[in-house]
Amino acid sequence: MAYGGARFGGGMNMQSMLKQAQKMQEEMLKKQKELEERELIGASGGGMVEVVITGKNTIKAVRIKPEAVDPDDVEMLEDLIMAAIKDAQGQVERLNSEIMGPMGGLM
Repeated sequence: MAYGGARFGGGMNMQSMLKQAQKMQEEMLKKQKELEERELIGASGGGMVEVVITGKNTIKAVRIKPEAVDPDDVEMLEDLIMAAIKDAQGQVERLNSEIMGPMGGLM
């Protein structure tokens, strides 16, 4: 086995390893961009509350139907909002697993 940076175990040379690493990095960046551009909608209360979230877990909007607002029961609205956020975040996790696959652990 030659030393001095020319070869590594298995006969793989440094240039080949760098090309492979660059290709993986490009693929990861492409997938991250796809996640940034994707929008998902989490919902609760039969669609009374919706949360729009990106694949990178950034909340973009919260939509609340007027009939979900009861001034005498603010806690219910708070619970609906939290449930919609959790639904949206669950969708983001599934999307990340689907798109990133085994690369997801490298982020």
